[in-house]
Amino acid sequence: MPSTETYKYAVPDQPRAQRIADRVLALDPASLHDELQRILDDFSGRHREVPSLFLRRFHEVDGIIVCDCEVTHEQALLIGAHFCNEYSYEAAALFNPSIVLHPDQSAVPENSLRFILSLRGVGEGHISSVTFRTGFCAADGTIAINPPSPMPLVLETENISGEDRPDAGIRIKCDGSHDLSEIVIFPTTPSQRGGIEDLRLVRFLDDDGRATYFGTYTAFSGQSVRQELLSTPDFRTFELRPLRGDATGSKGMALFPRRIAGHFAMLGREDNENIWFLTSADIHDWSGGAKAIEPRWPWEFVQIGNCGSPIEIDEGWLVVTHGVGAVRNYCIGACLLDRDDPSKLLARTKLPLLRSDMDEREGYVPNVAYSCGAMVHNRVLVLPYAIADSFTTFATIPLERLLAAMD
Repeated sequence: MPSTETYKYAVPDQPRAQRIADRVLALDPASLHDELQRILDDFSGRHREVPSLFLRRFHEVDGIIVCDCEVTHEQALLIGAHFCNEYSYEAAALFNPSIVLHPDQSAVPENSLRFILSLRGVGEGHISSVTFRTGFCAADGTIAINPPSPMPLVLETENISGEDRPDAGIRIKCDGSHDLSEIVIFPTTPSQRGGIEDLRLVRFLDDDGRATYFGTYTAFSGQSVRQELLSTPDFRTFELRPLRGDATGSKGMALFPRRIAGHFAMLGREDNENIWFLTSADIHDWSGGAKAIEPRWPWEFVQIGNCGSPIEIDEGWLVVTHGVGAVRNYCIGACLLDRDDPSKLLARTKLPLLRSDMDEREGYVPNVAYSCGAMVHNRVLVLPYAIADSFTTFATIPLERLLAAMD
């Protein structure tokens, strides 16, 4: 028989946050000092400037805590610590890389270059964020990744003001004194609540010669997706803004590295099946477009999309693509678009360049080989790619060999 027992929850006179703060305030000075010192000793080896972090958090929650007494510095730190929690950004997976030329190429050996690699990190709750690595590509094509820092930064964000829009975007600042691998761009807005996915970086060179790094990404709210745009001149200050227009409500947009006939240009997959070519006078507004590439071979029968921004080579625009076939098998191919009119397809690979083999099928999401951006160095395609949505590696292929494999 169903139970007739009822339960009554206590209704406190104060909110829970206030009760937590009151417990800290009730500690005698010696116990307060000992507990704070224990926590600082425990976490100072895991994070930078832990006291400043705790104090910042105290000021953030101060609006929901009402204290009728003076709060000492140590009390403020310990209260702030009780409203912090750690999150392992890359605990579940680290995948879907994108690569661009590093803005600092000083002290690099001849015919070598320094690069920045962005990655999609997934942690608890399947929340995606953007992490970074740096590395070198030697003249012979050898790839070396610099060891990441063990201490991620807790970045401060602010809303972009001066625009008559409730979701104009956010600005993220860091002083540039830390290793780039310490920067983690974590979801902070309602549109990003479910994650920031698949950043496609590109070094954009404008007509005046000014270089800006842009990155299109998918913002997932938990119910819907939309395209947003990251911009940074130097990887020290970032702006994240939503994109507008009827072509931005899907995944997988990738910006061309320069204007085409005076307009910004983009590849997209607005119908979730084909690759589209779009142009716009406003980098934040994208609508319309023309279908440029359709699925043709069995390994792309389900859908086809880009694996990052087009790369300009002597022969035209090189686009690394992904195709989805039977059993949700993601493979990587490539195609060549006309330099002057990128809506024209000149050639494409009949067979995949990369597909998961028997040793690479298992992982967070099996049967997936995927990338969000490559680069060309000394006429060699340098392609970072993810395996089974779990880890990332590199492949290289000379352009002559790649182009010869196209029909």
